[in-house]
Amino acid sequence: MCGITGIFHFESDRLVDDNKLKEMTDIINYRGPDGDGFFIDKNIGLGHRRLSIIDLATGHQPMYSGDGNVVVVLNGEIYNYIELREELILLGHVFKTASDTEVVINAYLEWGVECQNKFNGMWAFALWDQRKQQLLLSRDRVGEKPLHYAVWDNSLVFGSEIKSLLKFGIPKEPQLEFLEIYTVFKYIPAPFSFYKHIKKLMPGHYIIANCNGYKEHKYWDLPLIDESNMNKNVTRVNETFASLFEDSIKIRMRCDVPFGAFLSGGLDSASIVALMSDYSKFPINTFTIGYDENEFDESALAELVAIKFKTNHHLGIVKSENFDEVLQRVVHHYDEPFGDSSAIPTGYVSKFAAQKVKMVLTGDGGDEVLSGYSSYQGIKFAQKYQSLPVTMQKFLPQILNLSSKVVSGKYRYKINRINHLLSTSSKDFNSRLLDKQAKPGISILKSLIDPTIKTWKVEDYFSDVMKKCPYKDDFYKQMYLNFKYDLPEDMLVKVDRMSMAYSLETRVPFLDHRLIEYMVGVDKSVKMNGWERKSVLRNTIAKKLPKELLSASKKGFRVPVREWFKNEEIQNRLLSFGKSNSVFNDNVVRRLLKDNSESRNDNGNLLWSLLVLSENLK
Repeated sequence: MCGITGIFHFESDRLVDDNKLKEMTDIINYRGPDGDGFFIDKNIGLGHRRLSIIDLATGHQPMYSGDGNVVVVLNGEIYNYIELREELILLGHVFKTASDTEVVINAYLEWGVECQNKFNGMWAFALWDQRKQQLLLSRDRVGEKPLHYAVWDNSLVFGSEIKSLLKFGIPKEPQLEFLEIYTVFKYIPAPFSFYKHIKKLMPGHYIIANCNGYKEHKYWDLPLIDESNMNKNVTRVNETFASLFEDSIKIRMRCDVPFGAFLSGGLDSASIVALMSDYSKFPINTFTIGYDENEFDESALAELVAIKFKTNHHLGIVKSENFDEVLQRVVHHYDEPFGDSSAIPTGYVSKFAAQKVKMVLTGDGGDEVLSGYSSYQGIKFAQKYQSLPVTMQKFLPQILNLSSKVVSGKYRYKINRINHLLSTSSKDFNSRLLDKQAKPGISILKSLIDPTIKTWKVEDYFSDVMKKCPYKDDFYKQMYLNFKYDLPEDMLVKVDRMSMAYSLETRVPFLDHRLIEYMVGVDKSVKMNGWERKSVLRNTIAKKLPKELLSASKKGFRVPVREWFKNEEIQNRLLSFGKSNSVFNDNVVRRLLKDNSESRNDNGNLLWSLLVLSENLK
């Protein structure tokens, strides 16, 4: 796990500025505090910051092939490097190190760009082939590791983070046309960034560049499925899932430094800890964060898991006293507007864990692989709701709307959520999903943005997204969106930036590509038996867990931002931006703050996303 940077001038006689490359690399030193390394040869330059996890003695980068004609910098880990190394030795390749980086080099020499399909891991790497005078940039299948790039001044400039490209001199010109999309989804979708000249390499894609230019290619995608003939063999699915999941955890425990696991009160991380405890000779270090607000706190459930599996358990408490420090950390490490407030607890638990270990396994990806989000229950509910008489579909939301006006606090929040579910369930998939995302309503979010700003309409953007979806059933459409957009653009970005801010490597067993490819073809009735979420996990690994976890409601990795925004000082942070900038409609912002303070609506996450946006526009 590291940070990489690079400069490739399309003019072969133009020399790379070594000071500029060093500045680009040093600015992300927290991604790799254990050392740096550089390769420069005329018009190509590669930079590397190292976080030592595997082969501590000889794994330094950049790393070269035996004849010196191939050089690579790698951010990430190739988990099946031992098996690939053995295969390559049988094919005649010689190794000087025990590093997974040298496996990447020899795999490229043996299979060319097809080597990407041989890797099981997370990565973004840059490989220079001296003989071909060709640069290969590659990103892993689902986007665990980031890679940003820009074509500027007749050069291809790239790096793990946007700040490296800005350090090179790429102009920081915001694309305000993404404001509407951002207010709905809380991120800027790839291949775009918030800045005009900077792009993101898509997951499962690679770039080939030479002096004639560059071209992007796709090497992996979700498998095509026959929705009329999905895998419905419950016994076989359970057995195969368990086998793949167990092996995924085993190969992700390959490590030469102290490691542990993030542990929430949910099934996903608890199942990982259960299996890690089976495979480890020593107690697993587990890390949990709790809250003073009981509604968001799962630490008691996490402690039950820690006790059952005899882990070395560590608990930290999230408080709002350091709000400004937290805000500035998010702004600094994400480089562009990123409005998911769960970045806050992710940062806390990463900082907490980094004091004890250098690597952790996490439960991210479980909801995608297992189709475990509550939205899948919502899809099933919508299908049943649409079978009711139209008059009843209209009448029920009206009753709940009246009921919400006579209660307050958490009961009002719950009624509002139920009312939102009912009012959207009669709509088509696209409209339903946008309504779910666009809280407290698309019309309100549109009114937030100054009307003189020309934006890309979120309906048009989402329509373009769904045109690419090959699936017909709403359940599988949701699965497609979770894998192709929410996961790489939100969940994985969140974890990468906050963990690397504290030089902590995170590994995600649920995102083993073998597991993804298999589970995509499993029928929805097997994944969700009746209304039960994550039936496959419950029928296998989760049987090992304390029974309290199996019956607990899903809280998610949230923070009480709605309560924080009832603080007048925090409210003024957002309002002060509106006074000096015409991006937001100040009256709408005040209304959102007022509704949140008076407990009419939970606008916490939206207000947080607006505050993050305002900080990026300063």
